[in-house]
Amino acid sequence: MKFFNKPSVGFFGAILGALAMVFLFHFTLLGKGTGPSINVDTTAIARDVKPATSFAPIVKKAAPSVVNIYTSRTVKVRQMRSPLQDDPFFRQFFGDQLPDDGHARTRKERSLGSGVIVSPDGYILTANHVVEGADEVKVAIDENKKEFTAKVIGTDPQTDVAVLKIDATDLSAITLGDSDQLEVGDVVLAIGNPFGVGQTVTMGIVSALGRNGFDFGGHAGAIENFIQTDAAINPGNSGGALVDAEGRLIGINTAIITGGESRGNDGIGFAVPVNIARHVMERLISGGKVTHGYLGINLQDVSGDLAKQFGLPDQNGALVDDVLTNTPAEKAGIKSGDVIVEFNGKSVADANSLLLEVSENEPGTSVTLKLIRNNSPKTVTVKLGDRPGELAENGSDQNGSDSDNSKTDALDGVTVDDLNSDIRQELKIPDRVQGAIVTDVAADSNSAEAGLLKGDVIQEINRKPVSNADEAVKACNAAKGDQILLKIWRRSGNFSSNRFFTVDNTKKDTKEK
Repeated sequence: MKFFNKPSVGFFGAILGALAMVFLFHFTLLGKGTGPSINVDTTAIARDVKPATSFAPIVKKAAPSVVNIYTSRTVKVRQMRSPLQDDPFFRQFFGDQLPDDGHARTRKERSLGSGVIVSPDGYILTANHVVEGADEVKVAIDENKKEFTAKVIGTDPQTDVAVLKIDATDLSAITLGDSDQLEVGDVVLAIGNPFGVGQTVTMGIVSALGRNGFDFGGHAGAIENFIQTDAAINPGNSGGALVDAEGRLIGINTAIITGGESRGNDGIGFAVPVNIARHVMERLISGGKVTHGYLGINLQDVSGDLAKQFGLPDQNGALVDDVLTNTPAEKAGIKSGDVIVEFNGKSVADANSLLLEVSENEPGTSVTLKLIRNNSPKTVTVKLGDRPGELAENGSDQNGSDSDNSKTDALDGVTVDDLNSDIRQELKIPDRVQGAIVTDVAADSNSAEAGLLKGDVIQEINRKPVSNADEAVKACNAAKGDQILLKIWRRSGNFSSNRFFTVDNTKKDTKEK
């Protein structure tokens, strides 16, 4: 431990205390006196202090703000029709008196979760999937042993955030922290109602930050930037509080990864950062819905191989796979193959960080993008549009087509064919997509390891367009170097997109054409 051996330590202590009070402010959401009163403390956590022997003071501070949420919804259940109903022998004796099990019936489905009181007058943050589709939402508060019927103010499936309101006053509201200041290794507590056993507190650390790519809620286009923690999170914890060592809310618990049949905790839990939740909450309370900015592009991260192929100094940036038609990106002149490296002057680390930046801006906002095109920097201004309400679901089936005219190209273990009207109709390939259809990929090939699939359409090879199988074969035969850069079109279920990736070109064990 370090000690100050100067008489001015008291003075500095007073200054630090005053600064802390400045940062600890009383924040009014709507700024017009009509919104809830929210406490926000953005001071960084002290990381050079001796570990605490008890977290009881933190629990006493934060736990009264965490509530239990009980929901019910009506679901239709269609029973299997009894084979006796179709048996002439039974019909002869019973006629139509046999129950018609083929009719749809309804039943009540109940579930539980958790929530966090964020204002004394009854606003509550929770997870969208806790209340999604519910006919009735009840909130139970342990502190005063009362139960309330809650109104759903609004939900945002893309971030898995929902806001509820109960008719109550003088509630114990939690203080919101600043999730942007979290660091891996920070101590956190998860508070909620796991398995309905009652309010429970578990401890862990921040295991990782910026986790994404899970689509826990089943909503395509989800906005994900999760805090990962090993604090035990179980079914029923969803919507509950993840708090820091000061008892401030820094996340809304939302999901777990488990390999066990019990669906219990395996030490990998996720929470929505409070800064995202707060951003959504403000908009839900003020307007009843959330709108996210939209560019209209499909992105991927820049791997080491792609950075080399595109002449980039490092792997920072987001590679544009595809630009959707009639979107803000298309109107601004953004093209497939561009690498976006800055958003409004802020460096872009990867595809997800860019999507987060875009989503946090309102539709209609003009933003500046710096990108790299053909090894040259370029700056464009884009007016963001409205994010589509519901994107098509991703699927996993990849259909191909066999043909006598198919050819094996220089890509290891890949067979391609020309696109014809039958193939286009079968695979729902738009006329605007030109290239060579992949009809087979050897399972042990370099191409399979790189991710090429049967049913993909190869559009470009080493940045040069191909329009048929012959051109694809020639382009591959002419390819130099250890890797081949491909641009492909792929359909997954009802969703389609372009994608760039590299294939190892060092192994040439396919037969000659």
